[in-house]
Amino acid sequence: MKATEVPAIAGAYLFEPTPHADERGFFCRTFDADVVRSVGLDPGAFLQDSVSRSARGVVRGLHLRSGAGEAKLVRCSYGRIFDIVVDLRPNSPTYRERAFFELSGDTQATVYVPAGCAHGFQALTGSADTSYRIDRPHDPAEDVTIAFDDPELAIPWPLPVTLMSRRDREAPGLAEVLKVLEHGEKHGEK
Repeated sequence: MKATEVPAIAGAYLFEPTPHADERGFFCRTFDADVVRSVGLDPGAFLQDSVSRSARGVVRGLHLRSGAGEAKLVRCSYGRIFDIVVDLRPNSPTYRERAFFELSGDTQATVYVPAGCAHGFQALTGSADTSYRIDRPHDPAEDVTIAFDDPELAIPWPLPVTLMSRRDREAPGLAEVLKVLEHGEKHGEK
């Protein structure tokens, strides 16, 4: 397994395993604590694993957490997804930059999304399973969603959007979310 820094998003990494394939299929390691540690991340910090299954064209996101944020490892374990990370950390050298990935069950590559970055994806295949390894227990009160079609972000979704949750469909734009996040940070400092 190798780890590669993602230039567009400070602190983000792409972890690419080495699948061993034969006539039965393949086997690969999808998480290696030593490799994670080698890039300065604490492998023991990840507390929760989750999975979603999405039909072709489904968009999930853009999601992030307020407060301390949430770091996560994201992998498409079956099918293919168009994955996006947006840096929303005001003090980051890559603030408001975007990075796009195609993740698939064939490669089992994993993207590390730092806390303070928004994340979303679109399923490119008839069924796509996306696995998440998250560093904090989920608190719905901290959920933040940004409109998938925000003109400032201009995300080039590869397929027409077929379905999304009501929360994602009704999400505010980036400018409104940034105002709320800024207010929340200032409020928390008092």
